[in-house]
Amino acid sequence: MSTHDHQQRGGNLRSIIVSATILAVLGFGAVAVNAVTDGEIARGPAPAPASSTSGATRIAATDAAKSSPAVTPSRAVVETLTVTATEPVPYRTKKVKDSSMPKGITKLRTRGVEGTRTLTYQVTVIDGVETARKVVKTQVTTKPVTEVVAVGTKNCDLNYQGCVPIASDVDCAGGSGNGPAYVKGPVKVIGYDIYKLDRNNDGYGCDE
Repeated sequence: MSTHDHQQRGGNLRSIIVSATILAVLGFGAVAVNAVTDGEIARGPAPAPASSTSGATRIAATDAAKSSPAVTPSRAVVETLTVTATEPVPYRTKKVKDSSMPKGITKLRTRGVEGTRTLTYQVTVIDGVETARKVVKTQVTTKPVTEVVAVGTKNCDLNYQGCVPIASDVDCAGGSGNGPAYVKGPVKVIGYDIYKLDRNNDGYGCDE
């Protein structure tokens, strides 16, 4: 290679380096000079120019956040109410023995009547829907009336309607018979007149 060619290649190299420096300053990317072989310059890939839109995006997002109203979650409406209600109170039934009535016979003495009870509740309502209820007070406003039923305990002969006692002999009370048991008539004969109480055979004993 002649001295002239060597000078010419050196001048070209300096021109390329200066041009690359100018391009880097102007933002068009730097040119990397990797090696010089036989007067040729190997260039690496130029880095991509810095993005100029990221800052604008951040500014736009900040402005949108400032202009959008904050979303406040709605709060549930909770109410506590006092409610009253009434319910029936059942009556009791009481049985009493009655020796003047034939055994196995019952008779209503007093009719039972239900009472009433008032209950006070505390009710919790959330957004118009009842969610809880508990009793805070109970009061009997009307007492129930106990039903009373009489139950006969006297042993009576089933041949008669009206209690004729069961004994070795029964006579009409106030008559001439000597007992040992007596009955006050009239009594109706519905079976066999074993005590001969119906003397006139009209179907009734001790009716004279």
